[in-house]
Amino acid sequence: MTRAITVLSGVVSTVRDDIDTGGDRAVTAAPVLPRSTWDELVQVWQSLDLPNKGWRAEIIEESIVMTPPPGYGHNVIADRVHRALARVIPQDWGIFQTAAVEIPLRSNLFTPDLVVIPMDALPSDDDPAPVPAGRALLAVEITSKSNANRDRNEKLWGYAHGGVPLFLLIDRFAKDEPSVTLYSGPSGGRYRFQHKVPFGEPIALPEPFDFTLETKEF
Repeated sequence: MTRAITVLSGVVSTVRDDIDTGGDRAVTAAPVLPRSTWDELVQVWQSLDLPNKGWRAEIIEESIVMTPPPGYGHNVIADRVHRALARVIPQDWGIFQTAAVEIPLRSNLFTPDLVVIPMDALPSDDDPAPVPAGRALLAVEITSKSNANRDRNEKLWGYAHGGVPLFLLIDRFAKDEPSVTLYSGPSGGRYRFQHKVPFGEPIALPEPFDFTLETKEF
């Protein structure tokens, strides 16, 4: 389930709504300033009045995109991955579902479905600033029907440019069959390596995680 509103230079584009979102809802967002600097874009992002805590706002190549909470199929996978990671990471790392990471080089600010960040890389309690993407150890995206291509393309490129060492793409709507792909070795805005398995087969995460994620219950 994904519905997005894109705001660019004060203009709101078409709302996209999947069949299970319960219909259209009015949304207000602060306009992005024309030719904004990155700091201005982030300030607009920080000032957004989202409908509720389940919504998330991201900056996708200078556009602010707002999406509503995902459906339960998405949430179940996120929960299973979260639990698996929690069993293997040290106490001084955190697993977050609402932490934003920034990639100013591509004018991107993403809120991954799951992201692992060392605790000492987080801003102070009162600071809403995003975390530089390169401080994240792993970003996880779980596709929804309406945003699958964004996860496969813009976010793949963004995380590579941001230096995120591991990007796990859980693609429920892949063309051939649902799959999980691990991208690693970011260099020059691309990931040098990728390993793909269909749902049902395990996938190994290398150091610093060094564990195998089971996908048979996805």
